[in-house]
Amino acid sequence: MTLLLSHPAGNQNVRAMLDALQAAGMLGRFATTVAADDQSLALKLMPGRLRNEWMRRRFDVPRDKLLQHPGREIARVACGALGWRGPLRHEEGFASVDAVIRDFDRFVAGTLPRLQSREGLKGVYAYEDGALATFRSARTLGLKRIYDLPIAYWELGRRLMQEEGERLPAWAPTLGGGLLDSQAKLDRKTEELALADLVVVASHFVRDSLPASAAQKACVMSPFGSPPVWTGGWSEAALDPARPMRVLFAGSMGQRKGLADLMQAMRLLGGENIELRVMGAPLAELDFYQRECPGFIHEKGRPHAEVLALMRSCDVFCLPSIVEGRALVMQEAMSQGLPVVITPNTGGADLVVEGETGFLVPIRSPEAIADRLAWLNQHRPELVAMKARAARHAAEYSWQRYGEAIVDAIRATV
Repeated sequence: MTLLLSHPAGNQNVRAMLDALQAAGMLGRFATTVAADDQSLALKLMPGRLRNEWMRRRFDVPRDKLLQHPGREIARVACGALGWRGPLRHEEGFASVDAVIRDFDRFVAGTLPRLQSREGLKGVYAYEDGALATFRSARTLGLKRIYDLPIAYWELGRRLMQEEGERLPAWAPTLGGGLLDSQAKLDRKTEELALADLVVVASHFVRDSLPASAAQKACVMSPFGSPPVWTGGWSEAALDPARPMRVLFAGSMGQRKGLADLMQAMRLLGGENIELRVMGAPLAELDFYQRECPGFIHEKGRPHAEVLALMRSCDVFCLPSIVEGRALVMQEAMSQGLPVVITPNTGGADLVVEGETGFLVPIRSPEAIADRLAWLNQHRPELVAMKARAARHAAEYSWQRYGEAIVDAIRATV
């Protein structure tokens, strides 16, 4: 039983699936746009910073199992580096993310007849937005189709974002590209799901977002794994009443992730000794955020090890998202000893043991966020005790378990 796994870029959950499929002897091919070769002369000649960035495209897959289609992805990266915005226009630009993914999807679809005839391929595993051409070809060839949906189904996501645009018009420009998706793109998403034999999701929130038309489809829910838990001990600096309690938000600085509600909660907490640190890419001018939450501290992006160090310097992680799939950053924060204040729509409701690893709050509720943060600030000894509990709970989620659960579901389907 062999599968082709397809993803245009690769991320941590894709790498976990690669590991799981290889361990199970099920990986026929891994298709991606660009895969770095750490033995290549070109890589060795790159400046250190560029080399480190390029090595993020390295995969632990034998070279004879790799399929690459690099052209348009290289064009996208080059246009971004040169500041050429035209080719990157949403959906329309030659080197836009959508154009890269559609071109890659067509490439993968074209490889399937050869792989099936020569290597006995039995199925394909593809991700939202990059599966349609692949699935159409796979259906023609009689191959099983596994569909990974990393975020809530588009119908729910679009409705929630439209409601946010009406609720908080000033924040509407930060809601992201989902509201700008063409009907043609939405129709492609709908057909992708319709063609799937097995749907893979990482949270109850995503599973519950599936439309009634998918009610009879096989579906496996497997939560993401956590990074290694910090073992250097937990800071007790939060016990100092003179030190502000540090609340960390990490992610793109928009209302899809609930930043407006968190900033409003901070305004409600004017009498508390609490500071907000926001790490992420601004989706508006920084002056806009400063007006919304005077005094917040903007933390720029940084390498992953430094992100974890920043987390350890803070006390609480807050992500009051409106729409997610399962925000991996929650488990990263917990692994570094941060209790969480999150919404069910983060996909992480199972991470919260109420009052022990954090608190679950409703979406669109700055008052509830403020209430929980105020409690944590006023109960510093309990806050420090929650750090170890949060880390222990995060450690219960492993990438190996994530991949094995999906492999078992694939075996039952294929």
